[in-house]
Amino acid sequence: QVQLVESGGGLVQPGGSLRLSCAASGFTFSSYAMNWYRQAPGKERSLVAVILRDGGRTNYVDSVKGRFIISRDNAKNTMYLQMNSLKPEDTAVYYCNVFVRGSAYWGQGTQVTVSS
Repeated sequence: QVQLVESGGGLVQPGGSLRLSCAASGFTFSSYAMNWYRQAPGKERSLVAVILRDGGRTNYVDSVKGRFIISRDNAKNTMYLQMNSLKPEDTAVYYCNVFVRGSAYWGQGTQVTVSS
């Protein structure tokens, strides 16, 4: 079955960096676009970044452009989100996501807290 496991979250000061990882299994990772979402307290889950199958094309929500970098290693079945110049408003639970055969799959999420 499809499994997604996020890691790498934590507490960081404003201006700091974190790298999130999403380890995938149960499907042919290299055949699917992958997504990072986040959900802040009291807000709906929203899309942060997308990466296509071969990693050649990426897209970001405007609020993270120039600060976050999405990437993937198809040999390791792993997706990453490098987050730089973090702001308090980036505080959220971050989820990786994939749509496989019409169904959406989510990891358990990893908490990112940006605070001094």
